Amino acid sequence: MKSYIFRIIVDEDAFEDGRRGCHAYCPVLKGCHTWGHTPAEALANMREAVSLYLEDLIEAGEPIPIDPDKGVIEWDTPSVSFNVL
Repeated sequence: MKSYIFRIIVDEDAFEDGRRGCHAYCPVLKGCHTWGHTPAEALANMREAVSLYLEDLIEAGEPIPIDPDKGVIEWDTPSVSFNVL
């Protein structure tokens, strides 16, 4: 079993109707973006988006991208990560 940690960027943004929101994305996963009303919500939505993205990669037989410069770390052991906002 391996563990992966993906760096996520969360920026302040606005929804189309002008309400404040947060945009989140993973630099190494092209097209993997999401939004939320708060940074915590955007991060939770991003966790789901990354999970779905990786499931698609695995089903297609594609490798999981590893790029420490873009914030992806791979460990050969099970791990737990915590996010503190």
